[in-house]
Amino acid sequence: MTLHLIKLSVGSDSVEDHARWQAANRQFWRKVSGKPAVFHTTFQTPKRTADLLDGGSLYWVVKGMIQARQRLVGFDEGKKEDGKPCCLLLLDPVIVPVRPVPRRAFQGWRYLEPSDAPPDLTSESRGNLADLPPAMRRELAALGLL
Repeated sequence: MTLHLIKLSVGSDSVEDHARWQAANRQFWRKVSGKPAVFHTTFQTPKRTADLLDGGSLYWVVKGMIQARQRLVGFDEGKKEDGKPCCLLLLDPVIVPVRPVPRRAFQGWRYLEPSDAPPDLTSESRGNLADLPPAMRRELAALGLL
């Protein structure tokens, strides 16, 4: 049964900002971990890894809205910059914009049921919504118009 994770993108002002951060840090993390994949570190290892790898994604909350996702491709053990052990969430490098949905702040990550996951934003599935600037999509979602 497919299951997703949801996590805050702390410090990101937009999906584009989050993508820039990942790109800038990719080379550094490869040196530290020796891993070729894009990944995000987290303290706790999810228990339901089989469900997460059955088509699951990591949904990113940016500025109080679920705005993007990346497909989960694996899990590994790693070390944070301070040397403490952590879990590596291995991610597909493609960041997919999703229909913005408000989400309150929380710590760590949470499981996200497929029925609660927002749909991807594509020109075909969402009309012209995908063509709107990200800031406008966020504002329309905050007003309850999306």
